[in-house]
Amino acid sequence: MHAKEDNYCKYDDQFLQLFTSSLYLAALVASFIASKVCTKFGRKRTILAASVFFLVGAGLSSGAQNLLMLIIGRVLLGFGVGFGNEAVPLFLSEIAPVHRRGAVNILFQLFVTIGILIANLVNYRTSTIHPYGWRLSLGIAGIPALILFIGSLIIPETPASLVERGKESSGHAALQKIRGVKEVDLEFQQILKASEMAREVKHPLKELMKRSSMPPLIIGVLLQVFQQFTGINAIMFYAPVLFQTVGFKNDASLLSSVITGLVNVFCTLVSIVSVDRFGRRILLLQACGQMFISQAAIGIILKLDLHSTDTLTKSQAIWVVVLVCFFVSAFAWSWGPLGWLIPSETFPLETRTTGFAFAVSTNMLCTFIIAQAFLSMLCHMRAIIFFFFAAWIFVMGLFVFYLLPETRNVSIDAMHDDVWKRHPFWNWVIGSDEI
Repeated sequence: MHAKEDNYCKYDDQFLQLFTSSLYLAALVASFIASKVCTKFGRKRTILAASVFFLVGAGLSSGAQNLLMLIIGRVLLGFGVGFGNEAVPLFLSEIAPVHRRGAVNILFQLFVTIGILIANLVNYRTSTIHPYGWRLSLGIAGIPALILFIGSLIIPETPASLVERGKESSGHAALQKIRGVKEVDLEFQQILKASEMAREVKHPLKELMKRSSMPPLIIGVLLQVFQQFTGINAIMFYAPVLFQTVGFKNDASLLSSVITGLVNVFCTLVSIVSVDRFGRRILLLQACGQMFISQAAIGIILKLDLHSTDTLTKSQAIWVVVLVCFFVSAFAWSWGPLGWLIPSETFPLETRTTGFAFAVSTNMLCTFIIAQAFLSMLCHMRAIIFFFFAAWIFVMGLFVFYLLPETRNVSIDAMHDDVWKRHPFWNWVIGSDEI
């Protein structure tokens, strides 16, 4: 209703942005609550709680009678995201065998990308249904919420969580069921040892603040900051607006966002195949180069050829779509899945849920900042916004090269000795606690 005739300033509306970003602000708060629930009641029940939040949030959003009801629905969905993002990566890391941990954990990101693709397809179809297409779009979110609810009743609890809560015999039986063999004593002894060390820690937050706990905490938090400041969610959230900016009409821009969704899904599959074969660092470094080129090239095209009221040529607009897909592909096999994988596999059991809550909440905070600010940034920074994200990607590459060790094929409970103590910088960081 209030669209302006300006290529870079279609919608500079804080309430419109709040509709998108309120979900992530709620998820930030929920992640700390979910950490406590995860520790006390287990991963399975935390996932169950997430599904209930999703169901209620979807119902309230689709039936909203005013903006306040709509945002309350988004807040409840945000609680679902906070609980789900806390519990699911931990669940996957704890049930996966060490040599398949990367691939299994990336299934989380794979199905996130499938969800994004389905959402884009739903939005493309419901955009033509007036006046209730948006209600249908939001209400259909109840379908995956229902599937998650049923699934959370079927899945087993993780052996580590059961042992952590004093249910050792159930944990042993669960490990046998998950592995499909009777001989699991060696792995179970590792879980018991980690659990005994965890029980000695009465205040995990205090333990997390020790210098010996700094490497996984700093890396977990910075990965989330960098993941969001690649600009990926700016592109995925506002792809229709972005493609309108470069000259596509409404239906064409929605279809273009479907194309980026397809690229997202198929390139996440690349990560599943390669992460345990080539390692984490090589995927992250390669992607930094590819994403830097993409953002810089988009910025150059728009800076030179797209002003306030003109349009790009058809070939230029197609090039922008190609470059966006080039960017999304690199993110999908690297910073997207590995931003969740690496924090989930590096915290020891005694600080795992608390440490991962910091990672999740940081991700939600940065997602909130980008979602709330992007349309306004696009209005005021115009094409320069793509150079802004390119600068962040350059810094990310330096971070990976100098500070991120390889964690491939390392047991979660051996990270301290086999990773942090062998890294020249992180060994210096933790050294004072080792004396």
